[in-house]
Amino acid sequence: MQNFLVFQALWAMEGHRTNGVETPLDGKLERIREAGFDGISADYTRREDVSRLAPLLRERGLQAEGQCFPKSVDDLKPVLENAAHHGVHHVCIQPDVRSSDVDFCLHLLDGWSKLAEEVDFPVLIETHRGRMTSDLHFTLALLDRRPQLPLLADLSHYVAGDEIVLPVSLENQGLVQRILDQSWAFHGRIASCEQIQISLAYPHHKIWLDQFMAWWAHGFRSWSKRAGENDTLAFVCELGPQPYAISGPDGKDATDHWAEALVMKDMVHALWDDIRREPVAS
Repeated sequence: MQNFLVFQALWAMEGHRTNGVETPLDGKLERIREAGFDGISADYTRREDVSRLAPLLRERGLQAEGQCFPKSVDDLKPVLENAAHHGVHHVCIQPDVRSSDVDFCLHLLDGWSKLAEEVDFPVLIETHRGRMTSDLHFTLALLDRRPQLPLLADLSHYVAGDEIVLPVSLENQGLVQRILDQSWAFHGRIASCEQIQISLAYPHHKIWLDQFMAWWAHGFRSWSKRAGENDTLAFVCELGPQPYAISGPDGKDATDHWAEALVMKDMVHALWDDIRREPVAS
């Protein structure tokens, strides 16, 4: 049976304090476990960092998304070694390259794909501002040349970066669905056409929340049709601190992004359950 996992981004725990002091790593992981998350997303680039993190995850029964930011084909090798040695659910690549040269980018993607064939976990390319996949249309040009390119969809970057307005046009809806139909995991953040992270709690943001939930529903259904019968879909809550979070006049985050991550976790679990109850098309 297919399963659904919700992770919490470890970087989104920055600024969490106990008695005025930054909460230590094991305290953050314990809070994540107690809240009912299935795992975390963390940088898997440095061997010493992963060696410290992995035993703490195993103690708590938490899985991991291993993030990385390679600039070259070889940059991915130590990440895959760390992930293979310590275990991950999947590796998420943010390609730290900006280029308008499709062939150059395909050279990198093909090199990473060849390395990914040597491991037994998915290696996915994230849609993210400031990276190779920053532009929606350029990413789709890459997909035109590599239709099986395995993506990890963070749609917030395209909504803000490409100023996708509501109501979403039929053209933009089709472009976003192409991304969703080639995505094998998801990062969760609600954006607007002008801001990368907006609050789930504000009533006037509900139209954006509803749009993202509709997109994720499409993505979950699409994944379920493509994935194996015993595969697991991972969704990472990525509601971060500043500069992602909007600050108030006191310089502090205007909302509690941890509390909102808990709300998001419950919302996407409910969405997954609703989709699983839908009748199977004949």
